[in-house]
Amino acid sequence: MIRFRYICLTIASAIIFALTSCNGTQTAENSTTPAANSSPQAATEAVSHSGHSSKKKININNAILSELDKFEGQLGVPALSNKIQASRPYGSPEDLVSKKVITQEQFDKIKEQVTTQEVVLTGEPKDVDYMTKLGLMKGHLLVAKELLDQNQPKKAEPHIGHPVEEIYVDVEDQLNERKVKEFKTSLVSLQDFVKSNPKSPKIKTDFTFSMQAVDGAVNALPADQRSQPRFVLQVINGLLDAANSEYTAAIANGKISAEIEYQDSRGFVNYADDLYKGISSKVAKDYPQESKGIEASIAELIKVWPSAIAPAKPVKTPEDVTKLVKTIEENSQKIIDSSSTST
Repeated sequence: MIRFRYICLTIASAIIFALTSCNGTQTAENSTTPAANSSPQAATEAVSHSGHSSKKKININNAILSELDKFEGQLGVPALSNKIQASRPYGSPEDLVSKKVITQEQFDKIKEQVTTQEVVLTGEPKDVDYMTKLGLMKGHLLVAKELLDQNQPKKAEPHIGHPVEEIYVDVEDQLNERKVKEFKTSLVSLQDFVKSNPKSPKIKTDFTFSMQAVDGAVNALPADQRSQPRFVLQVINGLLDAANSEYTAAIANGKISAEIEYQDSRGFVNYADDLYKGISSKVAKDYPQESKGIEASIAELIKVWPSAIAPAKPVKTPEDVTKLVKTIEENSQKIIDSSSTST
């Protein structure tokens, strides 16, 4: 998918956080764009008063392209994600029809998933949001490193560009709040070197610094929080949700037609796997049954991306990947709910 994918972390991820947390507060607010048809009911549908909701809503005013890809897949409309983004802002979900982005018939199929409501995160959901954004950065950089190691600088460059061009702006306020030293400059420098002088030895230095900077930003969260299965599983679910959308967007007519999306999803899944390894012993001890389900599904997911260079034929269909991600989310949710009850 073209750049500017992570202008703002999608509302759908925020709803995952709302689903998985009773701690912290989520407040639905009107979008800065006037919403002619917004209502308290709409706000309640986006985030319920109890902090739980059975519906995932996507804010079409600021959702990342990988989330908008869900609509593209459901409706079978090529480049729909970009069309939705290009027609922003929207005063109400119905503007998708009035602006001729999709037809009324198409809108009726997705209207329960669409919102223009903003959600303000506090407490644990805000921390999950912060770490998920950093996780998306890390996933991009991990796959970029693989491609650089394979002497593929042109293929690596977009994955270095995405964190600085699409994600950093969305996490910048939180970085400042948490007193994290600015590292946008190093990301820009790294991208410039990969573009202009891919054989420069400075690339290795800048890359190492950038990875350490992202890790340092993650470490701004309390260590005990970063080691809690409840917290980490919420982040993993957010990363896998993004990976699922990217993988779906990568496949067309049974072929991998968009390699960048394939690579995006590989990076996100690999980082999610790294995060799970850090908590796997705790999960296995306290939740053995759920642990088996999660580990088995992650093992199957990893097989979908045999290398950073896309295979000639997809290992699994998007539907297969969705099932695996759903299994992980369901098992994770049992652990999260149990943790909520015991706290």
